[in-house]
Amino acid sequence: MMEVDIGRHSVLLTRCDGKYSAISNQCSHYGAPLSKGVISGHKVRCPWHGSCFNALTGDLEEFPGIDSLPCHKVKIQNSKVYVSINKKDIRHQKRLQRMGAAVPGVNHTVLLLGGGAASLICAETLRQENFGGRIIMASRDDLLPYDKTRLSKVMNVLSDTIVLRRMEFFHQYDIEVWLRKEAVSVDTEKKTVTFDDGLVQSYDQLLLSTGCAKGLDVPGRKLDNIKMLETPEDARQIHAASLGCNIVLVGTSFVMEVASYMIDKASSITVVGSSDMPYQNTLGLEVGKITMMMLLEKGVRFYMNDHVIEIKGVNGKVKEIVLKSGHVIPADVLIVGIGSIPNSEFLQGTKIQKNSKNYVVVDKYMRTNVPDVFCAGDLASFPLALAKNQLVNIGHWQMAQVQRIAALNMLKKTTELTSVPYYWTILQGRTIRYAYGEGYTEIVMKGNYEFEERKFLANDEVIAAVGLDYDPVVSAVAERLLSGKVITKKEA
Repeated sequence: MMEVDIGRHSVLLTRCDGKYSAISNQCSHYGAPLSKGVISGHKVRCPWHGSCFNALTGDLEEFPGIDSLPCHKVKIQNSKVYVSINKKDIRHQKRLQRMGAAVPGVNHTVLLLGGGAASLICAETLRQENFGGRIIMASRDDLLPYDKTRLSKVMNVLSDTIVLRRMEFFHQYDIEVWLRKEAVSVDTEKKTVTFDDGLVQSYDQLLLSTGCAKGLDVPGRKLDNIKMLETPEDARQIHAASLGCNIVLVGTSFVMEVASYMIDKASSITVVGSSDMPYQNTLGLEVGKITMMMLLEKGVRFYMNDHVIEIKGVNGKVKEIVLKSGHVIPADVLIVGIGSIPNSEFLQGTKIQKNSKNYVVVDKYMRTNVPDVFCAGDLASFPLALAKNQLVNIGHWQMAQVQRIAALNMLKKTTELTSVPYYWTILQGRTIRYAYGEGYTEIVMKGNYEFEERKFLANDEVIAAVGLDYDPVVSAVAERLLSGKVITKKEA
């Protein structure tokens, strides 16, 4: 594959099995140049976040992008390749996949509980597959589905700039969106859901994708200026409250992005974590240490292997954070990034199976144990193919989207979950990418402290990769893992 310019328009020209094709070169997610990515067969994988597109058609084949790409006309003449672009395509870097709408007389209702990525992509998938019944997406949020990954990276974000689809979109494709509406109970025998305003809605098929909440259960948790980052309004409040103040962050996963963002804004930044190193559960000790060093160099303080036992306040506002170790940290703002509490309490009294942590258990088709009830997103405990179908819970954006297979299985288009988990985090303007596997026993490193590439091994086989400034290696590893081909320790 190669990038070619037509006027000021960047086009990706590919040759697959001797056939030439041309699609837009900019990923529909964040505009990454696909020519810097990985091509495998007829599929091009983005170097930044792992979105995949069909090189022949431009169709989206893997998330986190949600739109397809324009496909351009190619002809061969006198041993030369000619690409021509329709003028209207020059203005559009992305393309919506063909979608249907409701069909009069089809009395079948799919009810989607939750307003996040899983519900949105399921709704779109149903219409793309010509489902002609009624689709209702009910969300307790007051905002249409938005890009939650942006909240910890650009905290003074305007809500309107991160909405994934406008209301006109939902009207055009007959997708009903109910905002500020929370489910309080489900009756799977009668196939009804009761909402907080007393409304009872019947369904033929139900998707549970109400996500999880964060929380800190200690004395003083009701004081003012204790923040949890769950909505754009939360992000704006944290941004405003933290300027020139002493902030304490509890947690060492994606809340680390908030610490990084606040370095030139807050007076002091302290991170409290229960593990030895940040990101330890996913990236391991060695890589976690590097992320910690990146922030230590900017004056961020860390209290690791510790946790909060009390929050002290003055005049109803946070003043000090007391740790188990005995340390007392002055704080004007406390940002909580721990605790993953499934929003599943409304399922009490149903036969829907949950695990010991109250996540909803599903099979590889995203089906619960109750007929016509499916679950997706952060709420789901699902079998991960890469982990020999061990049940896992992965609260990442891309995984919530790929679980759109629930919609395909609602339509009896039997589809298994096979995607490779892929996520990214940004610290100090530098992006760490990770293609995911479970149970590594050894790390093979390339580069030094400013690590370029790390591969995680189990039984001398690569099961994960993490990279910093070393694109497109993580996308390449993800593609190999997806294909089922082994990468040996020697290759790594």
